Amino acid sequence: MKVGVLANLDKRGAAEIVDKMGKIFKRLGIEAYLPDSICATDYLHIPEKTIYETVDVIITVGGDGTIIRFGKLAARHNKPVLGINAGRLGFLANVEADELELLEKLKTGDYTVEDRMLLNVSVSDNGKETYTQTAMNDIVITSGFMSRIIDIKAYFNTDCISYRADGLIVATPTGSTAYSLSAGGPIVDPLCENICITPICSHSLSAKPILLNKNAVVRFNAMSLKHADVYLSVDGRKGPVIKPNSDIVVSRSDFDVKLIRLNNKSFYKTLSEKFKEK
Repeated sequence: MKVGVLANLDKRGAAEIVDKMGKIFKRLGIEAYLPDSICATDYLHIPEKTIYETVDVIITVGGDGTIIRFGKLAARHNKPVLGINAGRLGFLANVEADELELLEKLKTGDYTVEDRMLLNVSVSDNGKETYTQTAMNDIVITSGFMSRIIDIKAYFNTDCISYRADGLIVATPTGSTAYSLSAGGPIVDPLCENICITPICSHSLSAKPILLNKNAVVRFNAMSLKHADVYLSVDGRKGPVIKPNSDIVVSRSDFDVKLIRLNNKSFYKTLSEKFKEK
């Protein structure tokens, strides 16, 4: 077996985890690769862009953002991803820093793989596509100014729903426990295949989250009557400024992220542990 380790070394303890994993892989006889920009023993070093096509499994070390960043790239190469938590919440990671001995299950094949759906988003101006991206968590349309209400129209084929709100979140089931949850959206089992639309601080008593089927294609138009800038962000990363005539189209991606589970923690157990009040 060949594994590729991609780490966010800005996270506290991430470098130590990488070193410990290298020793474990060497003991297990697993061929482990690191990007050549990272110095560590017990690894083979190759350019990061070639790791995805070289290895059988991608292992990320960091927080949820690290899994999202590298997971979307791994999905395009049909490679499963295992997350090692070196962040604060680590909701997507399946293995904690003190559980590294579970890596032996990669050698024995004693693990399961969950498929998590992704979303595609594209922006077109006057019929010309100007931006495209893939989301594992969510796509957010919002004003660049605090408490500036924007008008958003969501088109479902020929039908339309209008929102007047601080913004709108379009989330995957995986992203339902992120920003969408904070905005009052539902918690969706990550193995479901739905698209969730959640308004942010809607200026309407009737605006509620909507769950769509996996094959839905939704087109959005957004504008600010106060002439404030309207932005698109994908998985927390800032995207383009949205013009009043911009078409934002969201649909399911052709790729899924395959997340490896080495332990028997269910989604609901993880939910209880990570979000419990202290």
